[in-house]
Amino acid sequence: MRPEIEYAQAESASIAYQTVGRGPLDLVFVPGFVSHLDLAWEEPFLARFLRGLAAFSRLVWFDKQGTGLSDPTPDAPPLDEGVAEIGAVMDAAGSERAALFGVAVGAARCVLFALRHPERVSALVLFAGQARLLRDDDYPSGWSEDVYVSVLERLGEGWPRGDLVEFMNPSVAGDERFRSWFRRYCRAGASPALVHSLFLSCAALDLRPVLDRISLPTLLLHRADDGWFSVEGSRYLAERIPGARLVELRGVDHWPWIGDADAVLAEIEAFLTGARRSRRNRPAFGPEALTRREREVARLAADGFSARSIGERLFISERTAETHIAHAYLKLGVGSRVELARRAPELGL
Repeated sequence: MRPEIEYAQAESASIAYQTVGRGPLDLVFVPGFVSHLDLAWEEPFLARFLRGLAAFSRLVWFDKQGTGLSDPTPDAPPLDEGVAEIGAVMDAAGSERAALFGVAVGAARCVLFALRHPERVSALVLFAGQARLLRDDDYPSGWSEDVYVSVLERLGEGWPRGDLVEFMNPSVAGDERFRSWFRRYCRAGASPALVHSLFLSCAALDLRPVLDRISLPTLLLHRADDGWFSVEGSRYLAERIPGARLVELRGVDHWPWIGDADAVLAEIEAFLTGARRSRRNRPAFGPEALTRREREVARLAADGFSARSIGERLFISERTAETHIAHAYLKLGVGSRVELARRAPELGL
């Protein structure tokens, strides 16, 4: 069952948010560029990641103004309003103090909110963070002007088609199911005109002058081979945020829930709770009991693919596919493909 959509009143807009889980600490998740609270739960990798965060926290997350289910706007809102949205959502959710988890541009907003309201923030977790988007004389890790212009040019026609997936998350670029969802997510998340405006506002943001003022516990996470935002950006932050800890993770994907999401979840949980859960300690039954391969096979089986077809798509034998299907049935408590297909949304497939 999906969490209810609720609304917080920010300075000039209603902000859609959700709360998930009942953990002992509040964790506010500030997404990256664009989000959509409803469509997020239709993508199994993202739904599983959200549930993973909610397993050790009371998770609060939201669509920024102009994106997803929040009030629309023709242009990117002023930076101060965007930062203030975090406080408005915390107020509406009844959270006096929380850890902030931000991805990419969301990480920048977390930093600015923490500097303005340190009494409301217990810790910062910044994934794929950057001090600024564009390259500068003393900041070589940013995008060059040529790359920036090229991305802007692609946004007009390419945004509704989800053309950026191969650059942002290359490990799923060949997954047609993911690409189909990603196209809908882009179209529903923001219009091409707003996306263009958001990119312009991102290019104007520069955290370099304030990094040494951060006094909160800070965890930096970045995939070592992220081709969208270089890991050098997080290395720059680690050198300038007092006491910050940088963990470089294996992988090429920009979004934390694509690729080895378990490694991301493990680092966040250990940092915020002090307990590092063994990645082998899966529950025996239920969706969280599935291995990544079993989940892939179960998704395809729910879509009607035969064991032979699944084997061909995943480059495994038909017998191996049948074994994975059998294990998935046992762990999920289903007895047939019909039941698997019917319960797929509930099971996060």
